[in-house]
Amino acid sequence: MTAMTSTLAPIAERAAPPATLTPPTAGGLTWRAATREDAPTWLALRNLIARADAEPYVETLEEIEEIFEGAWRDMAADSLLGFALSTGSGADGELVAWAQVERPPGDVTEVRAFCWGGVHPDRRGEGIGRELLAWETGRARQMLAASGKDVPARIGVFAEDDGPASKHRLYERAGFGVRRYYSDLARPLTGPDATPVPDVALSGSLRLVPWSKDLDEATRLAHNDAFRDHWGSQPQTREQWAQRAGFAPEWSFLVVDEAPDVDALLASPDTDPDTAAALRAGEPLVAGYELAARYTEDFAVRGYSFGYTDILGARRAYRGRKVALAALAAGMRAFAADGMERAALDVDTANPSGAHGLYASLGYVKTSGSRMFSIEL
Repeated sequence: MTAMTSTLAPIAERAAPPATLTPPTAGGLTWRAATREDAPTWLALRNLIARADAEPYVETLEEIEEIFEGAWRDMAADSLLGFALSTGSGADGELVAWAQVERPPGDVTEVRAFCWGGVHPDRRGEGIGRELLAWETGRARQMLAASGKDVPARIGVFAEDDGPASKHRLYERAGFGVRRYYSDLARPLTGPDATPVPDVALSGSLRLVPWSKDLDEATRLAHNDAFRDHWGSQPQTREQWAQRAGFAPEWSFLVVDEAPDVDALLASPDTDPDTAAALRAGEPLVAGYELAARYTEDFAVRGYSFGYTDILGARRAYRGRKVALAALAAGMRAFAADGMERAALDVDTANPSGAHGLYASLGYVKTSGSRMFSIEL
């Protein structure tokens, strides 16, 4: 435990969890937890809100159904749907509000709980959103306290930079402050503004290969290593890693070291225990990766087709050897070969790896932005 965390009070005290949670009373809605059967109706409300707020994306049924797959989630306790009063048929009325809270299971050096929710545009101004956020925050405090992890803690919410100012004010009045900014970037793959995708030569025993299922666990280990020094990032468990709605394996590429210096890596204090165990077992070593996603439903929202680089990274021991650039370039070529008009990705504006400069040099420009508000505990 670091000096910083050793001075912290136990998480059960810092989180100050409420003994009970009270569903909102504003708006005269009836409330219950979300179930898998709600997925189509829930999706419809979420996308209606996204359109009303001019968000640069929509969601898919696959993404909503995936929420019910994670064993670390308890949707009976961590979700809430608000329905207008029914007409007496015994069925739920119209879904007009929703909330969900999640605590990622792999958190180690800090423990986090994230809140999501929304209210139908026609029902805003009734106080529903304020009370719903209070419920979410209370549930997040309960989840953090129950984690038993006596490390720094965070309750986070996200908002588009150009989203409703009322949403930003809602978060601020509830005690959340802006902590981080993110940029969505895109670059043309066709037309007069498209610059050539660079040819990247890899040195030594490094080889570019397509993503394959048998290398996916090695890729997870590479990702956890690559993002250890990124703000707000924590290791992903195997179950978290498996949740990848929209994943496009045909657009995803890895850089593998076919002859790693195992002794040097094992001797390095930067080599994490999971990687060390994999090296001792003779498992393959992924040095860098580009995992892409296909979000076809977003083409109409953005006004162009695109391939999306969902995550990109290089192991810390391999930085400076162009492994991430090689994987990214391979992904862009795959996008273009499938007729995509642009390549897109998002980046933390304070990314420590110099990613912004890399993307700018490749012709990526900002198309939209978002921010994270948080309560730090």
